[in-house]
Amino acid sequence: MTRKLIPKDPALQGEGNYTAARRHRAATEAFVKAGKVKPAAQAAKPRTTEEARELRDAEEAGREPARR
Repeated sequence: MTRKLIPKDPALQGEGNYTAARRHRAATEAFVKAGKVKPAAQAAKPRTTEEARELRDAEEAGREPARR
């Protein structure tokens, strides 16, 4: 009986890509442990009131139900 080799990162993994999920989880944990969350949050803040308004408007538009 011969054994079939399973690739480490198969293109099709059924219900979800578990390899990508593990990579993402590891990268996220490393980002948090490195203390990069607060600086990233500060860098993402709107710089002007106009930018804040645009972001707020975009968020509201995203929450609206899709039109058919």
